[in-house]
Amino acid sequence: MKESLKKLAPFLALAIVFLGFTIYNPNMASLVVLEKLGQQTVIVGIAALGMTLIIISGGIDLSAGSLIALTSVIMAQAITQWHFPAGLAALLGITAGLLAGWINGFLITRLKMVPFIVTLGTLLLYRGLAKALAHSTQIKVPATILSDFLAALPPERSWQLLPPGAWLMLLLAALTAFLLTNTPWGRHVVAIGSNEATAHLCGIHVKRIKIMVYSLGGFFTGLAGLMQLSYQEQGDPIGAEAYELDIIAAVVIGGGSLSGGQGSMLGTLLGAALMTVIRFGCQLNGFPPWVTQMATGTIIIIAVAIDQLRRHRLRPQLS
Repeated sequence: MKESLKKLAPFLALAIVFLGFTIYNPNMASLVVLEKLGQQTVIVGIAALGMTLIIISGGIDLSAGSLIALTSVIMAQAITQWHFPAGLAALLGITAGLLAGWINGFLITRLKMVPFIVTLGTLLLYRGLAKALAHSTQIKVPATILSDFLAALPPERSWQLLPPGAWLMLLLAALTAFLLTNTPWGRHVVAIGSNEATAHLCGIHVKRIKIMVYSLGGFFTGLAGLMQLSYQEQGDPIGAEAYELDIIAAVVIGGGSLSGGQGSMLGTLLGAALMTVIRFGCQLNGFPPWVTQMATGTIIIIAVAIDQLRRHRLRPQLS
């Protein structure tokens, strides 16, 4: 019963928060608002899938929001100024995200630096690079095939139910969940997050796997940058500000432990939806930004506190 309640907790939290906003403002349940909620959930959700892998491995990445902005700027600039085809521009941006994630992983593993400090530095580095490339201005992008990822479905395609970006998010969640639970690589990621020293003694290539995990995190963040570009139809160097907090909170709410070794892709997606509902609900009702910030911070503290209490109760049993 306790295990079932733990798995249902993210869904119950999402339902309660959405119901509360809907009672306060019935427009929250309108089709237009639901569509926007779905679009923004895809952006946070895809990035959170990569963050789930990183957190399960015992790491953290504070640069996710900045990297979303950077990759969206690279794609927008490739289309408008370098005249790349849309598909090639998307590939360039996603590759940039992959490379940025690899840099994070390399600095953390090869130079033995603390993930918090490294990604705090790259948070500023990637944000500054995005502003430099875009000259601190938004880069408008004409309608391309990339716009269809999060565009509203026309009546003749209503049978698809969800835009392509949402289906891509669900497919990636299923693939990553399969990798974690059904492959040696996934079990090694969990082992490293549970106890890195023991994993090393067992012959697991800890450094190699951690670099791969951070690279995958960058790849997923690059995809989130593509979704951001599709949603806004522009590359915004100051966009996705503080998204790293929503992304990390989504993982923790979904059952991920900041101590490593635990995480759920389904829970992460529910957590991403919850964070999107809070952010959009506050904006819809005209609440000042500090309300959203306080709500996000409170949720993170509560989720981490619950995780710590659960681990504290497990220690006597494990010993």
